[in-house]
Amino acid sequence: MSLIDLSELTIGDVVVDTEIPLSRASLIDYAAASGDHNPIHWSERFAEEVGLDGVIAHGMLSMAVVIAPIVEWLGDPGAVVDYRTRFSAPVLVPDAESGPPSTPTTSLHLTATVGAVDAAVGTLRIDAAVTAGDADVLSRTQIRVGR
Repeated sequence: MSLIDLSELTIGDVVVDTEIPLSRASLIDYAAASGDHNPIHWSERFAEEVGLDGVIAHGMLSMAVVIAPIVEWLGDPGAVVDYRTRFSAPVLVPDAESGPPSTPTTSLHLTATVGAVDAAVGTLRIDAAVTAGDADVLSRTQIRVGR
């Protein structure tokens, strides 16, 4: 599996607790990498015209930045065998009032907790709580890890 010793983990253990900063530059970088140039991710005017409160992060960007610290904790990206979530609220990314576009203007708070351990089989389920401000932005987020 990974470098993690399952025998040392118990249900409820917090394995990652971190803030993940996001900026408008994060959205630009993700759009370039993914090809998703939808204006809701860069145009304040367009986002508001379609009923949003402002520019929002790509859902898949939110998923990607959340799994990265968990993979880092695991020590082996190949150990992740399943990753699922529900998008429950948009992640607003305001424009920086001063400084470059790379200035973080929002962040995701990630708390990853051991939800289940099966040492005999060599599997682990990580349950992740992901918020931006007071809003749960990803819900029912689970990462299954195996050998």
